[in-house]
Amino acid sequence: MTEQTPSKQPQLLRDLGLWDLTAIGINGVIGGGIFILPATVAQSLGTAAPLAYLLSATVVSVVALCFAVAGSYFTAAGGPYLYAHKAFGPFLGFQVGWVTWLLRATSLGALSTGLATYLAYFWPAAGEGWQKRLIVTGVLFFLVLVNIMGIRSGARVVNLLTVMKLLPLAVFIVLGAFAVDMQRVLPLQGVSLERLGESALLLIFAFGGFEILVIPAEEMVNPRRDVPRSLLATMIVVTLVYASIQWVAAGTFSGLAGAQAPLASAAAQFLGAPGGAFMTLGALCSITGTMSGLMLTGPRVTYALAQNQQLPSWFGTVHPRFRTPYLSISFLGGVALALALSGTFVQLAGLAAIARLLQYIATCLALVKLRKEMEANPSRFRLPGKQTAPLLAVTLCVGLLFQSKAAQVYLTAGALAGGMALFWLATKLRTNAAGTRGQMGQ
Repeated sequence: MTEQTPSKQPQLLRDLGLWDLTAIGINGVIGGGIFILPATVAQSLGTAAPLAYLLSATVVSVVALCFAVAGSYFTAAGGPYLYAHKAFGPFLGFQVGWVTWLLRATSLGALSTGLATYLAYFWPAAGEGWQKRLIVTGVLFFLVLVNIMGIRSGARVVNLLTVMKLLPLAVFIVLGAFAVDMQRVLPLQGVSLERLGESALLLIFAFGGFEILVIPAEEMVNPRRDVPRSLLATMIVVTLVYASIQWVAAGTFSGLAGAQAPLASAAAQFLGAPGGAFMTLGALCSITGTMSGLMLTGPRVTYALAQNQQLPSWFGTVHPRFRTPYLSISFLGGVALALALSGTFVQLAGLAAIARLLQYIATCLALVKLRKEMEANPSRFRLPGKQTAPLLAVTLCVGLLFQSKAAQVYLTAGALAGGMALFWLATKLRTNAAGTRGQMGQ
């Protein structure tokens, strides 16, 4: 496997810098979930909710450090797929790539529907019927078009929406801090390890998503320098924002545990009715921002699979003018739209929890295998303790896997079985094509 695309074909354009990558990472992590999860965690843990945030942040930060090291090893697109392919070979690499792409497709479908639902706060008709279908189609079409027109145009949208999603959250935190009743957040109540583990598993996926920033490495100006820096910046910003949001929400709103829109309800307590509308607008910006990041990074997975001949070559076709994998972008948009309109993404989204942990475990184990081979270059990011961080990350992730429910396991097993079938089909087609070329050459 090489890191360079064939010289006779148009190549992707290296135009993503440190700020672009940090914005992609923040967009990937801070989505619509943080506007809902504070209520769920408060219902399970009460005033001990910060402990779950601390546990999740610890696990994800250790994993993020491993991604920072792995990201400094490569300059080609693919992220977790590339690492697994290099370390463990085509089959396991394909499975990781398949799950990585599938998660992005189902997330896009789910988020586009959620966007229409949030719009119903301002325009009730947007939440159902042809109006909802029109909104979903229009948003996805816009994101496909923007990303086809160039990596820079896609990055500009991500950057803008990053600011627009952080602004309402910053207002919520700063103004809410003056309204916090400390008696509502202290003292921390006792909690069982089982409930703490369940809540931490849930929050893992509020903290997850940072890994999307490593996928478009082939379009980064200096991936070996900027990937580690942007990952660390992303985790610091997200941890501070999440912890502050939970603290303000719990300290200003006594009904947090039962709220359907916890941040909007909490904002209404100290900002009045306009506060609820403001936070709903923030949710819209947050969801759209996450969708833009998924649309930018997701197609680079199928592009990387095609570059390694594990998908049809057209997935790797680069637009001669815009220098983007435009067919992969269009394919992701089309699948996400089909899932959103059919509703099947609801069932598929259930595999996200285990699949993301498997993705993390694969990258950390790949780092263990690749480290001796890759770390000789002093320009690459290093961690003290050699194998300590990846093995600790694997141990923490496996521990959280035991918190999974049976339905999640079944859905993930089904997805992996689908990946096996696709790998077998792609291998068979490639073998048949090679045989046909051999016969023609005789």
